[in-house]
Amino acid sequence: MIPDVQQEILLITYPDGQEEAITRLSRVGYDNAIGYLNGGFESWATAGKDFDSVERISATEFEKSYQTEKPLVFDVRKKSEYDSEHIIGAINVPLNEINEHLAQFPKDRPFVLHCAGGYRSMLAA
Repeated sequence: MIPDVQQEILLITYPDGQEEAITRLSRVGYDNAIGYLNGGFESWATAGKDFDSVERISATEFEKSYQTEKPLVFDVRKKSEYDSEHIIGAINVPLNEINEHLAQFPKDRPFVLHCAGGYRSMLAA
């Protein structure tokens, strides 16, 4: 998460993905996109620049992982959503508070970020 919503943001997206990225950022209060990398993410990767990736898994894949690997699960929904129902053992770290809890995320083992539809967990990642 970007702690300051007024911070300028330079986007690196997949080809033709900049408009969608700007729209999605705007929906959560980030209106300071100053531009985007020409050629998108592919030009960044082709130039040999470093990048991280996030794996998105299905509910079925999660169920298998949950039963065999026992990953830590962080629920990034609002507290009220978490209180209503949640995955047993999940730790609630609301998306808007995630920067305050970064030390909780392990660097040496897999963990899962969970929300209702996938959008907030991808932002958290």
